[in-house]
Amino acid sequence: MRAILAEHPEMPATVIAERVEWVGSITWFRDNVRALRPDYRRPDPADRLAWAPGDAAQCDLWFPPKRIPLEGGAAALLPVLVIVAAHSRFTTGRMLPTRKTEDLLLGSWELIQQLGRVPRRLIWDNEPGIGRGGRLAAGVAAFTGTLATKIVQLPPNDPESKGIVERRNRFFETSFMPGRSFASPADFNTQFADWLQRANAREVRTIKARPVELIETDRAKMLPLPPVPLLLGWRAHVRLGRDYYVRLDTSDYSVEPTAIGRMVEVSADLERVRVRLDGRVVADHARVWARGTTVTDPHHVTTAAMLRQQARQPRPTAADEMVRDLADYDRAFGLGGEVA
Repeated sequence: MRAILAEHPEMPATVIAERVEWVGSITWFRDNVRALRPDYRRPDPADRLAWAPGDAAQCDLWFPPKRIPLEGGAAALLPVLVIVAAHSRFTTGRMLPTRKTEDLLLGSWELIQQLGRVPRRLIWDNEPGIGRGGRLAAGVAAFTGTLATKIVQLPPNDPESKGIVERRNRFFETSFMPGRSFASPADFNTQFADWLQRANAREVRTIKARPVELIETDRAKMLPLPPVPLLLGWRAHVRLGRDYYVRLDTSDYSVEPTAIGRMVEVSADLERVRVRLDGRVVADHARVWARGTTVTDPHHVTTAAMLRQQARQPRPTAADEMVRDLADYDRAFGLGGEVA
């Protein structure tokens, strides 16, 4: 068994048991392999990292261990995007509706604006909404190109390179969450932003300084915010169907029924969902976070009923059209009498 572990330190215990023709208790065998395995595991040293001002920010998703109330009585565990400036340890964060690329980029841009400047590197693990295996998700390269920054995707089993933000996440669970309740995602974000102001004013033991004292040094070496607005968020072009609803993520939103059959542009950020027809807004809703929700504007229902009634009126015949035209002619020239 030791010889096998020396050559293959990660081989499963069941395979080792088969190789040595073990016939006893597999539980006993697993326990002993587990005890011996550290002696044969190859060393993997971790260097102590130094973070230069302005060079990097560590990014991560934290999932608070408490369900947040949503629309319609629903509740869910929601992601919180956290970005920590590595040199100063200045922390920003906000709750997001999803962990999809569109929401991650919207959240990242909001938090970067809170920093006031752009870190030269954004360090991520293999979060699917950002990219995996060295390949970025659709839209991420355009985002980083506009900011002139760079996404660094960490390899597996490299927790030290993102240890700052990981420790902050644990700090949230022990210092922010206890004793709190939340009425909505907006309430969570309000409480979290207020608490982060105080947290950033506390001394961090590892750097023996307060983040608010070092953030200006960090900002001085960061890149400026881009001079052009970023085109972020959810975008789609669809032909509006007879039921005059469009879908965003997993929820449906009503649209002015006069746009039925036309191509409309659907766009959304973290707060609003808007639909435009030839540049004119034909729907504007607050974005819902509960999955599978239907959002209806009463005005759209009233308009749909009117259009439906008009569509069901009998179409005038050619004879009806002739009678109406003759009546109009008589009124125009003052001719009395009745039309035969």
